[in-house]
Amino acid sequence: MERVDFMTNESGDDLIVSFALSQGEPGEIRSLILLRTPKYEFLLDESERGVSFSDEAHWEEGDWLRSIDFSREIVRIETQHHEYTLDVSGVEACELKQAERILRKMNFDDAFILRIV
Repeated sequence: MERVDFMTNESGDDLIVSFALSQGEPGEIRSLILLRTPKYEFLLDESERGVSFSDEAHWEEGDWLRSIDFSREIVRIETQHHEYTLDVSGVEACELKQAERILRKMNFDDAFILRIV
């Protein structure tokens, strides 16, 4: 399980939920980023629609979110290539609540499995 220090969430043309994970050195951060742009998605090929996922440690192109289990303590993410278990217990409640709202917006078409506990 990896510990999340903080999150960055955006809700505009781009819908973004980003988890910042501490790495070995002080101040060294690794980001896990969920991104969807519904406004322009209709222009994309069917295979390029949905929530893209990026991890600075694994830069596979075309990694897509399959499911996310989201609670106030633990977040489990499954993509096409990886699975993550994140400890979000240290993240501020308002950041978690904002992430929940954005994840619901991202899943307007049931593109992935979303479980919020």
